[in-house]
Amino acid sequence: MPWDLIKLNDGASIPSIAYGTWTLGNGDQATGHVDEAINVGFSHVDTAQSYRNEVEAGKAIKDSGLSRKDIFITTKYSGVDGLDIETSIQNSLDKLGVKYVDLYLIHHPRLAQPDIPTAWAKMEKLKDDGLVKSIGVSNFGVTELQTLINSAKVLPAANQILLHPYVYERQKEIIEFGNKHAGGPVDKPLQSIADRLNAKPEQVLLAWAKAKGVVVVTSSSKKERMEGYLDAGDLALTVEDIEAIDEAGAKGMRQMSARTFVRRVAVVALAAAAGFGACSFLGIDLL
Repeated sequence: MPWDLIKLNDGASIPSIAYGTWTLGNGDQATGHVDEAINVGFSHVDTAQSYRNEVEAGKAIKDSGLSRKDIFITTKYSGVDGLDIETSIQNSLDKLGVKYVDLYLIHHPRLAQPDIPTAWAKMEKLKDDGLVKSIGVSNFGVTELQTLINSAKVLPAANQILLHPYVYERQKEIIEFGNKHAGGPVDKPLQSIADRLNAKPEQVLLAWAKAKGVVVVTSSSKKERMEGYLDAGDLALTVEDIEAIDEAGAKGMRQMSARTFVRRVAVVALAAAAGFGACSFLGIDLL
């Protein structure tokens, strides 16, 4: 099949084409269409609370006989019936008949109540609890994405937006923003080390810089981030940790143009791993 898997910034892989259910309505006809899509080879089904056909999608997935690991399920928090994120994911899981979804999105920035940082923290908790494998957003613009990134512990794995030739010019800024924050080979060892040490990736990167004997220049407007940067001085990286980051960085350098490399080094050195270059944001653009 020509549609390959795409690696998300959290290490998960997503099929690069999905069968969307937003126009199907509900009832047996919707189930039949999803069933047919799976039969012809779709392994990624995209639905949402507001499409009101999670039950139908779930029935088709169950009837397909596919193992859970062989089908990728995306659904979205749409704020239906005024329900909160925690209640909504449980309802979606029940309707889909699964124990987890592969990707859970906030359907629109206006649904991030009472504000984006608070709503995103709830999404991060769902990921921690194993109810969702990856978390992301939908229909977010650059301003909303920047607000999210400034407070996030886990960066969004996807921003699902409308994309076709007639809107490309309008959406280009969002796509470029996502690409700018795309990750590289360093992400994987950095996240692994951070998980082992119960630290944040940016703290690991600061500890790596300390181990190199350099002076780090950093900045943040948030007190908790400043404290976290100082706490990074206590992280005990192993020789293997440092070598893994070194090797991944060398691999990444070979993949980048000289211009891109210089830009990213400047970001890491002067912004002190504020998430860019260390943690990645990968925009997956779906219709």
